Amino acid sequence: MRQEQQFITRLYTRLDQLREQAERSVRGALAQAGNNFQARLERDVLVAEQSGLLSAINAEENGLCFGRLDFRDGRTHHIGRIGIRQDDASRTPLVIDWRAEVARPFYLATGHSPMGLRRRRHITTEGRTVTALHDELMDLSDPTRTGHEGADADEVLLAALDAARTGRMHDIVRTIQAEQDHIIRAPHQGVMVVEGGPGTGKTVVALHRAAYLLYEHRELLARRAVLIVGPNPAFLSYIGEVLPSLGETGVLPATVGELFPGVRATGTDSPAAAEVKGRAAMAGVLAKALRDRQTVPEWATEIDHDDYGTLYLERAMAEDARHRARASELPHNLARPVFAFHVIDELTAQLTERIGADPYGGPNLLQPDDVAQMGKEIATSPRVHAAIDELWPQLTPQEFVADFLAEPVHLDEEPAGLIRRQGGAWTEADVPLLDEAAELLGEDDSAARAAAEAERQEQIAYAQGVLELSRGSETYEFEDEESEVLAAHDIIDAERMAERHEEADRRSAAERAAADRTWAFGHIVVDEAQELSAMAWRLLMRRIPTRSMTLVGDPAQTAETAGLGSWERILEPYVGDRWEQVRLGVNYRTPAEIMEVAAGFLRAHDPSFTPPESVRSTGVRPWALRVAGGGLAAAVAREAAEARDGAGRVAVIAPAALHASIAAELPDAEHGPEPDLTRDVVLLDARQAKGLEFDTVLVVEPAEYGVSDLYVALTRATQRLGVLHTGDLPAALGGLEEAGGR
Repeated sequence: MRQEQQFITRLYTRLDQLREQAERSVRGALAQAGNNFQARLERDVLVAEQSGLLSAINAEENGLCFGRLDFRDGRTHHIGRIGIRQDDASRTPLVIDWRAEVARPFYLATGHSPMGLRRRRHITTEGRTVTALHDELMDLSDPTRTGHEGADADEVLLAALDAARTGRMHDIVRTIQAEQDHIIRAPHQGVMVVEGGPGTGKTVVALHRAAYLLYEHRELLARRAVLIVGPNPAFLSYIGEVLPSLGETGVLPATVGELFPGVRATGTDSPAAAEVKGRAAMAGVLAKALRDRQTVPEWATEIDHDDYGTLYLERAMAEDARHRARASELPHNLARPVFAFHVIDELTAQLTERIGADPYGGPNLLQPDDVAQMGKEIATSPRVHAAIDELWPQLTPQEFVADFLAEPVHLDEEPAGLIRRQGGAWTEADVPLLDEAAELLGEDDSAARAAAEAERQEQIAYAQGVLELSRGSETYEFEDEESEVLAAHDIIDAERMAERHEEADRRSAAERAAADRTWAFGHIVVDEAQELSAMAWRLLMRRIPTRSMTLVGDPAQTAETAGLGSWERILEPYVGDRWEQVRLGVNYRTPAEIMEVAAGFLRAHDPSFTPPESVRSTGVRPWALRVAGGGLAAAVAREAAEARDGAGRVAVIAPAALHASIAAELPDAEHGPEPDLTRDVVLLDARQAKGLEFDTVLVVEPAEYGVSDLYVALTRATQRLGVLHTGDLPAALGGLEEAGGR
């Protein structure tokens, strides 16, 4: 123990040294002043690098080193969350990153296949103090004993599983199992589907896979960023500390409702409306609705011209312009200039014919310069542009989708009635529609590009003037006619100097990706992937042209009516059958007593269901309590208070309609759209509880849940489960022990 404590003390001394160096570098860089633009650029790069290092160091403060490998050849390696060298000049590691290849025996070695190991040591720390050691002998012929050998090889794992929850998901670098390690280190390219029942660790495995890929493909993924898509904000908050604790901050966590820059979905759809909006057919419906906006006049549109009377934009003329614009195969807004130019050309020809026609049938009397001037007048006429806008309007995605929802065309009356609305906040199901609209419309950024180029040319002109001034001010006298001293104009031209004047973009790749709808990510992780609609998948696939993805979910837990559920239905349109599926079959969260109840419930609805196998038992049986209708909220509050006085955190999972009455009896309970999961008691509905875990769970009125939602609710507890109800229990829960007199 003393030897390891000395090592941990030495390690944290080195960590403090690295932190001090990084902080000093940042302070020094920020203190630089003046108008040296090259120095400013170098300063920004240094600040970004050192700030990233500081974030990683600060995230690693707890549990920095958790293992040691003793090899038969005498080598010894300590394993930790990040790699740390012994000193600045040496490449000798003090601690090896858990993702390095040499660390794999910590997760894969067994007595049957020791991978060159003599001993594997698990190190438990609290802060900077070693509190426990657990040694596993890999070479039984080795006579050396430390006194820390454990009889149970799973002792460390079980201790971690039994620990009280904190309201935040923790990493599992100390306890990664062999089947999990194979998934984490799987190749970068392609789609990997990680399926598993509740508590199998599929989410945390996917997050560790993201951390591993960021380590293994640092240059690519740090530049392109990794997108983590979660089912709701509470879930993203719950998993938010995992990747930083593994030294990785180059990720963008988001729900589907946050993936259209400038829009945050705060509205709510009915399940039926969300299902309609999520249908794959909506892509075609929107395309047809947009074609409806590309109109032609019934006969002709009259356009007043101040000097030459009325011009006529005739139907045939508009149809020809529309045909040319559509034939360009450009998105709507980008095709608009094609439409406009043809209309302007036709109106110019009409005006030219009217004014310059020879009454005796000869050639047109107007000169080319006259025709060009008329064309310019028509092209700049507000009335002409108003007519073009009427027939082929410039649209934003928000305008187009809002108009469509106000009057949903190309849909039957029933689905149209479900989604029809005037105004209101955007919903999560609207965001894929906005993204689809953006693809159909395109973004005409010609004006922005022209302005940027004009500014750039202005900067170049300014830089040229500075260089000319420096050239004129060189009055040095040298003994030799050919001096080796270089002036500014000798080593840099005006264009490069102007580029150095530009402010560096200090945003991280994740921050830039969040603001750019067209950003292509290096890898995407999708949790609860079976719940996403067909339209949501269209949005995501645009963000990952390489199809490098990790999809996590369990079809048995599909609750959203818009969710595709089947992996084949999700992936076939995009990658065919070119994807890999692995299934996790061990339940690390749910005790056997609780899993027996949950599995029995689901098996009653699906006899073919095979539950994951729980690795532990608590000896505490789930219970049910029938309550007189008027006293339900008070009973829930009483049971929650009793559970809170025990240990750990409590979740009350109840239908949303009961939240107000329960919250009135439980004023300290955290609830709402984005609850703080670190509070002692949290009030949730079943959808909010997806992917979360608590020490104690109280499920209220189970008869009001759907099958999938109730299965989710029953499998959130790591220690204790209680069910409170006023009517009869669902038949499949009839085996629960009634806790009368509680």
